[in-house]
Amino acid sequence: HVQLVESGGATVQTGGSLRLSCAFSGNTRNTHCMAWFRQAPGKEREGVAAIVSGHNTAYATGVNGRATISRDSATVYLEMNSLKPEDTATYYCAAARRQYPTLFEYEYNYWGQGTQVTVS
Repeated sequence: HVQLVESGGATVQTGGSLRLSCAFSGNTRNTHCMAWFRQAPGKEREGVAAIVSGHNTAYATGVNGRATISRDSATVYLEMNSLKPEDTATYYCAAARRQYPTLFEYEYNYWGQGTQVTVS
């Protein structure tokens, strides 16, 4: 099993920046792909960014250029800048047994509890 714990959610002003962190632990040997998803009130959960390693990443069209995903041995990060009110959502960290970066929710095996980001 894999445990994922998100942190860093906050209320920020339009145009601001923030950095989310997701600490992962447990049996992570086969979970090569890590990602951030988000779910706004009344909307379906959507992929934001995914990473396998280094520059092997994928980004949703709506955040491309404003988001950067990175990782080390125990944490995956999501940095976002030029935040907009439409970025308001609960952000979830996820892990998948995939060796390519994917933004398809069904491919993910493990999920964190989420962290709230509000842009006002």
